[in-house]
Amino acid sequence: MKIAVVTDDGKTVSKHFGRAAHLAVLTLAGDQVHDVQLRPNPGRDALDLEAHEMRRGSPGAVPDCHGEGAAGAAAHQAVAAAIRDCEAVLAGGMSWASRECLAANGIRPIITDIEDMHEAAHAYAAGTIVDHPEWLH
Repeated sequence: MKIAVVTDDGKTVSKHFGRAAHLAVLTLAGDQVHDVQLRPNPGRDALDLEAHEMRRGSPGAVPDCHGEGAAGAAAHQAVAAAIRDCEAVLAGGMSWASRECLAANGIRPIITDIEDMHEAAHAYAAGTIVDHPEWLH
């Protein structure tokens, strides 16, 4: 089984799906991690974060944030394509739009409070991970 974990450092689960530097793809057999690939998060590249933040803070602007609009949709699709070989993705937080796009692409999105990437992967494999959809924004 392969799962993805959003991460900045290759060790911990990032709190923000769209801003994480990497997607760690873990290959698990039973409860053992056999391989970890760090892939760049294409969502960061597809959505210009500097412009994104400026639009959010501009009075009267219609923000293209949290996946609204063409740029957000492109970012979400780019991430889904990058992890299409995974059955799930674990993150500390994400937008509703991210969650919907991942699910539509057959990838189970899970919001977790587990900080350690390997611990979160093991909890997913064991079926004990708790999803926190109430943290979606």
